[in-house]
This record gives sequence, C-alpha cells and structure tokens, in this order.
Amino acid sequence: MKRLFRVIKTLLLVYYAYMVEYRAELLLWVLSGSLPIILMGVWTQAAGQSNFGLSSTDFARYFLAVFLVRQLTVVWVIWEFEREVVEGKLSLRLLQPIDPVWHHVFSHVAERFARIPFALLLIVLFFFLYPAAIWVPSFPAAILFALSIALAFTLNFLIQYTLALLAFWTERASSLQEFWFLFYLFLSGVIAPLEVFPPVVRTIALFTPFPYLVNFPASILVGLPTNLTQGFLVMIGWSAGFFVLNRWLWRQGLKQYSGMGA
Repeated sequence: MKRLFRVIKTLLLVYYAYMVEYRAELLLWVLSGSLPIILMGVWTQAAGQSNFGLSSTDFARYFLAVFLVRQLTVVWVIWEFEREVVEGKLSLRLLQPIDPVWHHVFSHVAERFARIPFALLLIVLFFFLYPAAIWVPSFPAAILFALSIALAFTLNFLIQYTLALLAFWTERASSLQEFWFLFYLFLSGVIAPLEVFPPVVRTIALFTPFPYLVNFPASILVGLPTNLTQGFLVMIGWSAGFFVLNRWLWRQGLKQYSGMGA
C-alpha cells in the first residue's frame, strides 16, 4: 500500500510540475473553453423575448456551471495516445511495471489542479459583471455535483481512451473524436440546456452518454429539475460498457502493435 501511494504521489507531482511549467499555454486552454460564457449572452437575451421556461438568471447560472463542468472534465488523451502509437513511444511505456493508461489519468488529474485557479478567476470576474447570478448551492447539491463530476470525467475519459485505442489500427484515430464531438456539442447541453430541446429529442438524448457529460452535473449545481437516479445509473452503465470494450481493444491492439522497439 505504501508503494502504491508513493507511485501516485510521484506521478501527480511530476505531471503537476510539467503542467505549471507552461502556465501561459494553460491559460489559453482555459480561455478556449469559454464558449458557454459566449452562449450565455445569447440565451439570456433570448429569454427576455421568448418563454423557454427559464429566466435570464437561470440561463446565466446554467452556462456558468457548464463552463465549470467543462474545465473539470476536459480530456485530450486521444491525441497523446495516438502520437505515442504512431511514433513508437508506447514501447517505452510498455516496459514500465504499470499500465500506460495511468500516466494519462494522472496527467489529467494534475492538470485540473493547475487549471482551476485560472478558471476561478474567470468565475469571480463573471460574478463581478453579473452579480444577479450569484447563488450558493446547498450542501447536498455540492456533494452530488462532486460525485457527478467524478463520474462525468471517468465516462468522458473512458470514451475518448476507447476511441484512442483504435490508433492500433489507424493513424488517424483522432478523426473519430472530431466526429464524436459533433454529437457531444449538440446533445451534451453545451449549446443549450436540455430543457429547451423538443421532448422527443430530449427523451432520446437522455439514453445516450452525452447529456451526462455536461448537462447533468450543471443542472445539479444550479438546481434545475433532473432525475438523479436515472442520471447516475446511466453514467455507471455507459462507463461499465466502455470499460469492457476498452480492455478488449487494448488486448487485441497489443497483439498487433508494431511500434519502434515493440
């Protein structure tokens, strides 16, 4: 157990040091996730002219929550893993006594600690410019939000890492992520809350993993109506499915991996 904690601590410290070494680049990545803040202005104006069932303040809080959710759940493993396979760098990872996936997991976790201070500064600036949107989530809501964020990150990571494993068979696995991102953008709640979607579209979307990556955690944080039991069960179900598929693809991919030195 001591050795396990020592490995975890070492990986976190190493990747955290690596992330903060490029603080200017990290700030740009934080700003690149500010699309929800831009969309907030569009929807708050639209709420004043039409009846969407949500007020301007509701939209402002929702898109701020979306911004925070995306900062906490962003994943880029597919590009890193694809490069490792194509360039043969995965061979060095395979020589180590731990599964290569843990390097990616801890680099993502460490990046959260480096990213959050910049994100919090933007949130403070948002409340300064829009004080009417200030609210304090209840303690149960905060706990459920934290749990949903952990599951959303896990699901998002499993999805992208599973797609990344296709790099064993194609040099452009990241192209699949770009195709997947189209569905993510429109069905996850990044563009608009699911409450404004047509009922049929909303019902279908709720059985896909997309709404649970953004809309579900954001709704919990701001107090919008949501089915907690269904949400957590669907997230766990999709995570389990992608985990099984991921491990099968990993075993099959290693059988025919031909990177330099493999």
